[in-house]
Amino acid sequence: MATAATGRTSSPAISKNKLLGTAGLAWMFDAMDVGILSFVIAALAADWALTPGQMGWIGSVNSIGMAVGAFAFGLLADRIGRKNVFIMTLVLFSVASGLSAATTGLAAFLVLRFIVGAGLGGELPVASTLVSESVGSKERGRVVVLLESFWAGGWLIAALISYFVIPEYGWRIALVLTALPALYAIYLRLHLPDSPEFTAKKEKTGTVMQNLASLWSSKYRKPTLMLWIVWFTVVFSYYGMFLWLPSVMVMKGFDLIHSFGYVLLMTVAQLPGYFTAAWLIEKVGRKFVLSVFMIGTAVSALVFGSAEVTWILLTAGAFLSFFNLGAWGALYAYSPEQYPTVIRGTGTGTAAAVGRIGGIFGPLLVGSLVGAGVGLGPIFAIFCGAILIGVLAVVFLGTETKQIELE
Repeated sequence: MATAATGRTSSPAISKNKLLGTAGLAWMFDAMDVGILSFVIAALAADWALTPGQMGWIGSVNSIGMAVGAFAFGLLADRIGRKNVFIMTLVLFSVASGLSAATTGLAAFLVLRFIVGAGLGGELPVASTLVSESVGSKERGRVVVLLESFWAGGWLIAALISYFVIPEYGWRIALVLTALPALYAIYLRLHLPDSPEFTAKKEKTGTVMQNLASLWSSKYRKPTLMLWIVWFTVVFSYYGMFLWLPSVMVMKGFDLIHSFGYVLLMTVAQLPGYFTAAWLIEKVGRKFVLSVFMIGTAVSALVFGSAEVTWILLTAGAFLSFFNLGAWGALYAYSPEQYPTVIRGTGTGTAAAVGRIGGIFGPLLVGSLVGAGVGLGPIFAIFCGAILIGVLAVVFLGTETKQIELE
């Protein structure tokens, strides 16, 4: 875990702002891919006459890949470095996403979405670890949350592409655009240094089994349990709600065009959510920000699921975006701070992998319950309850890591 402050600041070979922008663009491309998928699911349902269960599997197979990728690439990042894994995963998900535009059936589409998920799942925790290890303790949390804010930018681009491109040119063109980030890997390879914490570490990285066992040693057992619970509940609710968001709007009686437009409006609220969390996290701490934003997410989900009036629906959806994505930012800042450098990639990646298991069940749950005729109110109430369990884990198992040096 982090240790008491020593006044040391890191000295990365790249400026803080340049590092944030460089890693943030890759993060934005990740979000663009996930965001476009939520709109593509709604379009595929019409084109391929998909059942709610099949729609749920598209989101879930993406999360299965993310679970595998987060686990495998998290372990690999502790052996070959954060930068190399960062680039590998970016190329993997970009190429597979572009290829999925050429599919003509659900089976091939699911296979490629699994590969996309593996790349996405591997990149996100490794990117946050890289940035966390490259920034001084006094602003580490804020910078990592700002890194997460690029996710909102990616979702906004995805919503704009979906609103203007999919109705006019089809979902395949939208997916072709998601292959472009692979070219960005060339820039990263030339200009992005590896984590100074990783390159300067004196302790040799253990074997895979030793690193995994360390997560459950007496020193790290409590933070590991806390992270696994929080990651599971946050990812379970996020992918259950947000991958279905355009489809939920259709279920509430809006046509596809209006649904995409309303989701675009809700997505805008993600940015102030991130910036508010980034401002608060170094002032009041990780535990407070994460807990409050998760509670806000739970309440917003409850209202959104039962709303029937358009303005209430849009307002609750905006607050859902605001609080949920702010909580994501705090979680990405909080997670790497729980472990020392030699197992930080393993610890963060494994927690993310457990979370992605939740991401498997979330979309499937919505698909199965909708198929069984269950209303949206009870479905979103389930997500509300799951998030509150995560809040309890933070409050009772978490320790504050604000502005203390990484071990």
